[in-house]
Amino acid sequence: MDKILLGSAIAFIITFAAIPIIIQVANTKKLFDHPDERKIHILPIPSLGGLGIFAGFVLASLFTISFSNTPDFQYFFAAALVIFFLGLKDDILVISPMKKFIGQVIAAFLIIYKGGLVISSMHGFLGVNELPEFFSLAFTYLTIIVIINSFNLIDGVDGLAGSLGLMTSLVFGIYFYIIGEVEYATLAFCLAGSLIAFLIFNHSPAKIFMGDTGSLLIGMVNAILVIRFINVADSPASTVPISASPAIGFAILMVPLFDTLRVFSLRILSRRSPFSPDRNHIHHLLMDHDLSHSQITYTCVGVNIFFIGLAYLCRDMNCTYLIAMLVSLILLFTGVLFYTRKRKQDLDQLPLEETSQLTSKILQLKKKTFIHPEQN
Repeated sequence: MDKILLGSAIAFIITFAAIPIIIQVANTKKLFDHPDERKIHILPIPSLGGLGIFAGFVLASLFTISFSNTPDFQYFFAAALVIFFLGLKDDILVISPMKKFIGQVIAAFLIIYKGGLVISSMHGFLGVNELPEFFSLAFTYLTIIVIINSFNLIDGVDGLAGSLGLMTSLVFGIYFYIIGEVEYATLAFCLAGSLIAFLIFNHSPAKIFMGDTGSLLIGMVNAILVIRFINVADSPASTVPISASPAIGFAILMVPLFDTLRVFSLRILSRRSPFSPDRNHIHHLLMDHDLSHSQITYTCVGVNIFFIGLAYLCRDMNCTYLIAMLVSLILLFTGVLFYTRKRKQDLDQLPLEETSQLTSKILQLKKKTFIHPEQN
């Protein structure tokens, strides 16, 4: 327990101390996330908060995690370094989706082949248990890459990705602590400590964004945690065995993971690239109900907690039936949001390039009418 508390405290202190310096440097060097037709914010905001998250998380983890007990962790941090430089370059220079994908594959390779973290069984989902090696590796690659992108894509309003990442890391951390997986618990709580410090500066109105540097890191760490959770929770040797571990793992990541899978599916069905921009994410649907950034964050976190509790209460159900029930309920929730949203504009139904001119005019009008708090 001392190791967990020390790691989370160090992560918090480092991130809390680093963020104001990053904001100052970003303001001096003009390293901003500039508003455009795709962005919700109306003023340039520093977008390098992921630097602070990475520094706090990695330094705290390296200080408290014993590599002699868990030598595989060194490869997890090597993957984190790949994700860090990938996100940092995208935040500063912007890189193509293909280059970003290749970087994620490299990180997944380190986690799978060097870290030895593989989903070898479906634990009864769709009647499948042990997987052949090829399918096991392919499914693990897919899982890691989708989860990495899920936190990247959900990062659309102030505090949302950070709050969801904090919630998931705490849930995983508590479970790993209970079953005696202290190193994984420490990893989760170090991330939680960094995110608590970051959210102090990222709550609405945000002073800084985490950017891809932060969101990709959160996704990668959660991918490691959920795969480890699925592998050990269903083990009879576990002190707290959970027979439907894939369903529980899916529920813990419900909002970011389902939202990504849903949006990707809609784009592919529309014969568009899964990485093409639109306004179909869950936070966009909630914005169309006139919810503020804080209300959207609280709603998404609350919904995710509801699904975790429901999945845990129904943990003795058949894994396939439990996942089907969870998917049906989240589909119902997003369907209600979609069909009851206030369609003040029909921009959502048009390709982005056809609306950019109109939204640019709206953005210019917002800038002209916005009064900065320091001018009051």
